[in-house]
Parts: sequence; C-alpha cells; structure tokens
Amino acid sequence: MARGVGDEAQVRERLRRVFGGASEPAPATLAPPAPPVSVAAAFDPGRRGVRALAVVAVLVLLGAALFAWRARPDTEPVAPAPVELNDPAASSGQLVVAVTGRVRRPGLVRLPPGARVADAIEAAGGVLPGTDLSMVNLARKVTDGELIAIGVAGPAGDGAGAASGGKVNLNTATLAQLDALPGVGAVLAQRILDYRRSHGSFRSVSELRQVDGIGDARYGELKELVTV
Repeated sequence: MARGVGDEAQVRERLRRVFGGASEPAPATLAPPAPPVSVAAAFDPGRRGVRALAVVAVLVLLGAALFAWRARPDTEPVAPAPVELNDPAASSGQLVVAVTGRVRRPGLVRLPPGARVADAIEAAGGVLPGTDLSMVNLARKVTDGELIAIGVAGPAGDGAGAASGGKVNLNTATLAQLDALPGVGAVLAQRILDYRRSHGSFRSVSELRQVDGIGDARYGELKELVTV
C-alpha cells in the first residue's frame, strides 16, 4: 500500500520535470448551459421589419380588392317592357275590319294599313260560289272598324254607305258617312260604329235606339234616313 503511494509520487515528479515544472493541469469543468432563447425573441423583426410587413399586408389587401372588383358580375340595363294596349292590332298599326255576308269565314280580319276591300275579302276566305261582286268596289281602301258586307242588300263595300233611295246603310256606313247625318256628329257616329263592332250587324233600324246618345227625338230624325 505504501509502495503504491511512493510509485505514484515518483510518476508525478517525473511529469513535473518533463513539463518544465508546470503544475498538473486542473481537471476540465463543463461550462454552464446557456439560458434558453424565447421564440418571440428569435423572430423579432425589429422596427424596419414591422414596417416592411405592414407594406406587404397593404399590398395584399389592395390586390385582393382589385381582384374582387374585376371578378364582379357585369350588369346591363334592362329596357322597360312595352306597355300592352287593349287592342293588339292598334299597337301594331293594323286595321281591324268586319267582313260579313257571302264569304267563307265571316268575322273580324286584320289588315295592314292601305289594304283594299279585295284584301279584306281574301282574308275572310274569299266569296262563296255564285256571289255577285259587280257592285262592290274592290279597289277601295278600308278603314279601321269598318263593316264590309258582301252579297247583301244594297251596294255593300262600295264606300258610299247608301242603299236604294239614298238612305245610309247602318251596316256598311263609314264614320264620315254617319257623321254627315243630321244631328249625329263625329262622337255619335263613332258610338254607332262601336255598337256595330261589338254587337254585329244591325237587324233593324229600331235597334239604333240601343246606341248610347240616341233618344226618341233623334231616332225620329234618323229613322227615315237610314236602313239595314
């Protein structure tokens, strides 16, 4: 045991001599660990970094707003719908004419402006076999609301609106011919045409009393001047 201690002393003495008297180096010690660094401190951008991030955020918002503005749906102004009139033919400029008598399809027909009596007869399907058109003025222009009677008593559709004896035919007379009757005028003449259009041909002269505005006194003036 004592020998071992002496040997150890000798070894130390030899080492001291070899290293020039330097003392034996002290055993190394471990350095204390560095304090932990927080995540916020590691990513702290500083004032310049904050400003740069703010500029980038503003640019992103502006870009998103521009994209949303360009992607908006296009809107086109819608034209207002046309107002529908009670009479479709009047809104399109057409003439409405009643054709009665010896035609294949009697009733209302619609004709373009400037149409003739021949056009009205053709629109009603043409005349029936054996119909005499020698007293019908086929070239006469028709007027809106007119009644054209074919093959009935009196010169139907010739524009004169008069039967034998110079009397005005209530079923063929135009507005101008009715207006020329004494005590009628344009307003009452139009009422006669409206009545004829809605009720059909007059069946008798006495039916004229059913027209609004024709009383007993006026009927007494007209009954000898008109016929059916």
